[in-house]
Amino acid sequence: MIHLPRRITVPTSAPAAAVVLVLLAACVPPVRRGPGPAGRPEAVSLLGQPLFPPDLPLETRQRLEAQLAEARGGYERNRNNADSILWYGRRLAYLGRYREAIEIFSEGMRKHPSDARMYRHRGHRFITVRRFNSSVKDLRTAARLVRGRPDQVEPDGMPNAQNVPLTTLQGNIWYHLGLAYYLRGEFSRAAGAFRESLRAAGNDDSVVAASDWLYMSLRRSGRMDEARQVLQPIRRDMRVLENHAYHRRLLMYRGELPPDSLLAAPGLSAVEVATLSYGVGAWYLYNGRRQDAEDMFWRITSAENWAPFGYIAAEADLRRLTRQSGDRRR
Repeated sequence: MIHLPRRITVPTSAPAAAVVLVLLAACVPPVRRGPGPAGRPEAVSLLGQPLFPPDLPLETRQRLEAQLAEARGGYERNRNNADSILWYGRRLAYLGRYREAIEIFSEGMRKHPSDARMYRHRGHRFITVRRFNSSVKDLRTAARLVRGRPDQVEPDGMPNAQNVPLTTLQGNIWYHLGLAYYLRGEFSRAAGAFRESLRAAGNDDSVVAASDWLYMSLRRSGRMDEARQVLQPIRRDMRVLENHAYHRRLLMYRGELPPDSLLAAPGLSAVEVATLSYGVGAWYLYNGRRQDAEDMFWRITSAENWAPFGYIAAEADLRRLTRQSGDRRR
């Protein structure tokens, strides 16, 4: 189930905002409903809407179902094997079956209480289902378990075109902990976690992802000088394989790309649309253009795919903005 934006208005004094909203509308695919209300939702949005798994293209669903069947087979052959448990949970999550994935990761934690990967992945999926407090608890435990240990590359469940894994366990633990703090509105704590993720970054993809959220966390904390320092190492010619959306957002923060250009690239995925759009909306917000920001956040949350971090962050900001408006009226 999706919910429509409460209002979408384009200020006549902000032509850039109008262009961005038009581009965003063009990039978002036609909305299709997932399983009907007779099924149990995977989560409830921060705005009170039940969230059902969105439809997937037939070819994508068939591929993911085949991968899930393989992972389930490995799990059923050895229910105590940590890798089998982990991959079964991950494959469930890729199909939008987040509640089942959380249950499998919980089983893995009971059987392997010292395996930080279980806490890292359950913490990630707690973010997806909007359970930020549970996410923080899991990810802080994961951070404690890996303290003083060598980092390790995390295999990709959905490899990039070069089939090159780009993230590490420790980098992902701190990155997702930063997201959980950010979504709770604890921006200073988020900044600290994203700094740790940036320290673990071993390639430009990890650098731009951590740097982007670190910059936004610092801006939301009012630490403008520190935020500017984050942008200093960012260059146009960075070797980015996956995180082009974060790279473009950082170039926008540096003033090298106008906000209305971010969504002009052809062939953007739903995740990229949400990522780019949230960056623009957040930039509007901390540059004093609250109405433009709110319009962008409502547009983001009208899309069907509610799992991207940009979508969840837009929800969190809308809830904060709504509460602030209510406080002012009282």
